[in-house]
Amino acid sequence: MASLLKTLPLAVCLWAVATVAGADPDDELRQQVFPEADRFETLTDDPPAFAAYREDERLGLVFETIDVAPVPAYSGKPVNMLVGLHRDGKVTGVEVLDHEEPIMLVGISEERLAEFTEQYVGKSIHDRVRVGLSARKREGYEYVDALSGATVTVVVMGETVMQAARRMAVAHGLVDQEDVGLTEAATVRPDAFEPLNWQELRDKGGLARLHLTRGEVDDAFVGTDAEGVDAAPEDARDATFIDLYAAYLNTPATGRNLLGEGNHDRLMARLGDGEHAIMLMADGRYSFKGSGFVRGGIFDRFQVHQGDTAIRFRDADLVRAPSLVVEGAPSLSERDIFIVREEHLFDPGQAWELELLVRRQVGALDSEFVNFGIEYDPPEAWFDMPRRSAMEADDDRPLWVSVWEDRVIQIGVLGTGLAVLVLILLFQDWLTRRPTLLHRIRVGFLIYTVVFIGWYALAQLSVVNIFTFSNAVFTDFQWSTFLMDPLMFIMWSFVGASLLLWGRGVYCGWLCPFGAMQELINQAARRIRVPQIELPFSVHERLWALKYIILLVLFGISLQSLSTAEVYAEVEPFKTAVTMHFQREWGFVLYAVVLLAISAVNHKFYCRYICPLGAGLAIPARLRLFDWLKRHKECGSPCQICANECEIKAIHPDGRINPNECHYCLECQVLYWDDHRCPPMIQRRKRREKATRVAGGGTGKPPPKEVFVPAPGGGS
Repeated sequence: MASLLKTLPLAVCLWAVATVAGADPDDELRQQVFPEADRFETLTDDPPAFAAYREDERLGLVFETIDVAPVPAYSGKPVNMLVGLHRDGKVTGVEVLDHEEPIMLVGISEERLAEFTEQYVGKSIHDRVRVGLSARKREGYEYVDALSGATVTVVVMGETVMQAARRMAVAHGLVDQEDVGLTEAATVRPDAFEPLNWQELRDKGGLARLHLTRGEVDDAFVGTDAEGVDAAPEDARDATFIDLYAAYLNTPATGRNLLGEGNHDRLMARLGDGEHAIMLMADGRYSFKGSGFVRGGIFDRFQVHQGDTAIRFRDADLVRAPSLVVEGAPSLSERDIFIVREEHLFDPGQAWELELLVRRQVGALDSEFVNFGIEYDPPEAWFDMPRRSAMEADDDRPLWVSVWEDRVIQIGVLGTGLAVLVLILLFQDWLTRRPTLLHRIRVGFLIYTVVFIGWYALAQLSVVNIFTFSNAVFTDFQWSTFLMDPLMFIMWSFVGASLLLWGRGVYCGWLCPFGAMQELINQAARRIRVPQIELPFSVHERLWALKYIILLVLFGISLQSLSTAEVYAEVEPFKTAVTMHFQREWGFVLYAVVLLAISAVNHKFYCRYICPLGAGLAIPARLRLFDWLKRHKECGSPCQICANECEIKAIHPDGRINPNECHYCLECQVLYWDDHRCPPMIQRRKRREKATRVAGGGTGKPPPKEVFVPAPGGGS
C-alpha cells in the first residue's frame, strides 16, 4: 500500500501529460492571436503563413513578422511577433515571440507589453497608425499609447505589425496592392533618350560600379577561418579582383546606348509584362557567374535586393549579351543580361542593390564568404513616377522622420532649455558675480530637468546607451536606429559637444534628472538644517574609483551580451525613479528611494561614488578643449575656502579642481568673485577702498572726479 501511494503522484502526472499530448502548443499560440479559428493549415506560398479556418471556412492568416517585415529595433535586431489577420484586413491578435531589446528585459512586464499589443486588435491594414501622443494630431491618423521607457522599441513594433500585415495581405491575395497604398511601380519613359558615352552614362547614374582589389578582399576575410586563404602576395594586393558594372536596360538611355537600337528592341520584345532586364559586366580574376553553375541551377554569387525582396536568378533568366557599342567602354571579359520576373514586383524607379558574394573554401565541406554591394539609384528623369498615396508616401519615408514630426513641441522645449544652458555657461562670469540670480536660475533649471527632461520627455541618459552605441559601431551601425528617439538623440549630441567644451560636469550637474533630484533634496535638507555627513578627503578620493570599476564590469558584460549588461545596469536607479515614475517592483523602488534619502545627508552620494554613466562620460571628457573655471594663485595655498565649501568635493586640498569629478555647479566661481569671502578678492577690495580714501583727501568723502579702476582679472 505504501509503495502504491508513492507511485500515485507519478501516475497522475503521466496521465495529465498523456491527456494534453495531442494538443499542439503552436496551434494554441495561433489560437490566441486568431480566437475565431478552430484549426490552422500551413500555406506553401511565399512568404510563409498559416491559413486560419473555422470548420471549412477560411477566415484569414496567421504569420510571423520576421518573415515579411524584419524592421531593426533599438538593439539593431527585429522584434518577431505572431500576428493574426482577418480576411477583411483587420488584426485579430498580436503576440511577441522573440526579441533582444534590453529595455524590455527588465522593467517592462509581460502584462504591460500585452496591453500595448492589444491596442492593434481591430486595427485595419487600411489605417495609418502612429505610436504615442503627437504634438499635432494629423488628420487621417490613429494613435496608440506608447510604453514608458521603451519608446523606440514599441514604435518599431507598431510599424512592424502594420507593414507586415499589409504585405501579407497583398502576398496572399486578401487585397490588391493599390488598396493598401502599395501602388503600381514606376514606368519607363520611352522618349527619355539621348546619345551618351560610357562616362556620361556613369555620371547620370545609368551605370553603377564596384571595383575590388585583391587586398581589399583579403582584408574582408580577416578574423574569419578563411583569413590567409588564397591571399594575394604583397606585391599583388593592388591588383584588380573584380571590376563590376550593373545597368538597368529597359530605359532607352541605358539600353540603346549600351547595346544599340536593334539589340535593345529585340531584348525588350522578349520581355513579358512586368519583367525587367539587368546587365552585369565585369573584368578581373573573379567571375560573378562562377564556374560551378549547372543547368537548371541558381547563380549563387550574386543577388538583387530591393526593399525586403531578395531576387536570385536561374539559368532560364540568363540572356547572352551582345557586344557593347557605347563609346569609351572599357575592356570587359564578362557580360550577361538577367531577367527579373514579374512575381518579384520589381519597381525600376526605386533604388536597388546588387550584392556580390565572395566565397573561400576552408575545408572539404566548409567555406567562409563575405558580401560586397553596389547601390543602383535610378535617375528619376528616365521614369514616369506614379502618384503616391499618402499611406505609401509615409511608408517610403524613414520611420524616424515621422517620429520627429510628431514630437516637434517636445523637441522645441528641449532645444530651448539647452539654448538657455549654453547662455548660462557662456556668461558664467557675469552670473557668478550675481549669486542670488544664479542660484534662482539654477534651482529653476534643475526643476525643469527633473520634470520635463526626466518625467515627461523620458530623456534620462544611461550607461546602456553607451554600450548600445559601442556595439552598433562594431556591428551594424545605422543612424536611423538612434534617430528613432529624437529627444535622446538631441541630448546625446549636446552631451557630446559639451564634453569637448566643458567636460562631464555640464551633464552631471545640470541635465541629469536623477542628479537633479538628489541636489534639490539636499538643498531642501540643508534649509531645514539636516546634519550633513562627509567622509575624510582621503577616503572620499579612493571611493571615486568605485564607479569606474562598475563601468568596466558592465562594459565587459556588454561585450558578451548587451541584454545581460542591461540587467546588471540596474545599478543605475534611473529607470525606476525617472523613466518608470517609481511604478516597479518594491525592490527597485526601495533601492532608488534609499539613494535619494542618502542624498539628504551626503550631497549626491550616488553620483560621486556609484554612477557608471558619470564614469563613462569622464573618460572622453579628458579631451576637453577649454578650462573655463578660474583660480587664484592663492587657491589651496594657503586658502582652503573653495575646497571646504565644494559640496561635491571635487577640489583637492592643493586647490586643483578635478574635472573628472566636477559637476560644474559654479559655486567655486561665486567664491572667486566674492570680495567679502575670498581672501585675494578681500585684499583687492581693501586696496580699492584705500585708494578711494586717499583720492578723497583722507576724509572718507568720494574723490573729486571719477577714478577708473580696472576690473580684477583671471587667476594665475
